[in-house]
Amino acid sequence: MLYGNATSQIATLVERQSRFVMLVIVASKNSEAVVDALIRHASKLPRELYKSLTWDRGSEMADHNRFTVATDIEVYFCDPQHPWQRGSNENTNGLLEAILP
Repeated sequence: MLYGNATSQIATLVERQSRFVMLVIVASKNSEAVVDALIRHASKLPRELYKSLTWDRGSEMADHNRFTVATDIEVYFCDPQHPWQRGSNENTNGLLEAILP
């Protein structure tokens, strides 16, 4: 979901069936900044593309309830140490590592 380093972060949203990808530049890795950015961008998408999101368990995802209330998109979490439960997103992040500095 969140890719980056100490100075820049990009949230990745990947729709599982169509493989539609949206990259969202995030100002900082704190939960408020991440959720604010995701709320702004989720509202730009057709509703049929995002019915639910599966997030990892990072602290930047702690404000998931506010996201759900603002967007009416259900949030689920993968099990600890089970990144394959978010396989499309993990693959996208791997591809980003190859092309982004």
